[in-house]
Amino acid sequence: MQNLFFPQEEDFRRWMQESLREELATAVSQLKQEPRPEDEPLLSRRQIAEILDISLVTLTDWMKKGFPYLRQEGRVYFLKSEVMQYMRHKKKRSPIIHSKNNKQMPKEERKGYPED
Repeated sequence: MQNLFFPQEEDFRRWMQESLREELATAVSQLKQEPRPEDEPLLSRRQIAEILDISLVTLTDWMKKGFPYLRQEGRVYFLKSEVMQYMRHKKKRSPIIHSKNNKQMPKEERKGYPED
């Protein structure tokens, strides 16, 4: 016959402390590895349009379709990390997009752009 173990209150406390320590250590290590968005500079509409080589009109259209942006005090800003993550996610599709000169971009150049 097997012996039954009945945990005492001290056992529960010890288990909870050990579990919390492990979770906190994991959370702290993840925070150290991830870049903090508050350290990242905010980019203007013009800056992000230049980086992506698109017009401000196209950028506005993209924003209406879910392109990530921040609004602070009536102004629009972008975090480059969020924009790049969004572009990588959209890279799975192959949408048609127009460049600044309103010509259709060649297929090899439009990879990763949001739908137009």
